[in-house]
Amino acid sequence: MPLYECVFIARNDITQQQVEAIAEQVTALIAEGGGEVKKQEYWGLRGLAYKVKKNRKAHYMLLGIDSPATALPEVERQLGLNEDVLRSLMIRVEALDEAPSAVLAKRGDDRERDRGFRGPRPAGRFGSGRTGGRERSDDREEFRARPRDEMDGPGGMEE
Repeated sequence: MPLYECVFIARNDITQQQVEAIAEQVTALIAEGGGEVKKQEYWGLRGLAYKVKKNRKAHYMLLGIDSPATALPEVERQLGLNEDVLRSLMIRVEALDEAPSAVLAKRGDDRERDRGFRGPRPAGRFGSGRTGGRERSDDREEFRARPRDEMDGPGGMEE
């Protein structure tokens, strides 16, 4: 049977359980047509690039479908009739990846990156005031404070 991926976005004022209920309705329609849903991913509540039916955010859901083509028109019709679904897209693919989609993989990378090193501290003579009186020393050469005479250089102000 041919393989399809279906992505639909639902209004932001419904819950994740209601979005999963819509996915279960789609799964039931596909099962009636002789197919099955191989993959189901909830991508979360995400911002839209532009307003869609007065919504700025939407719940995203991806379904990996293995079904005959005759079952899909009814699925698309039901998604179009559902008031909670803003948009849907169904495409035919060569293979369904069992690994997490790029959206979920990126979300995991973002979380790992946010926990680690956040970049160099800004150069400056004064602390931020957050240390509570105790000074933190930074042994990295590029962040070490230079003496005043080095900063002036050979043509600088001399007394």
